[in-house]
Amino acid sequence: MNQDIIAGNWKQLKGKIQAKWGDLTDDDFKVAEGNAEYLTGKLQERYGYDRDRANTEVQEFQRTLRSDSTFKH
Repeated sequence: MNQDIIAGNWKQLKGKIQAKWGDLTDDDFKVAEGNAEYLTGKLQERYGYDRDRANTEVQEFQRTLRSDSTFKH
């Protein structure tokens, strides 16, 4: 998993992430600070996803970011 996109653009991405996964809290975002692995764990906790599903969700989110020229690759 390429964590560079999430980590490098964390402040800009928080709104997009919260729009996609609204059950994540501000505290989750403060602790995560761009860490895709932490985000994966929080998706498991908040949404009841298994590890594979949470990883897939984060990877798909990152793929959508790669096609958005606003974010660094």
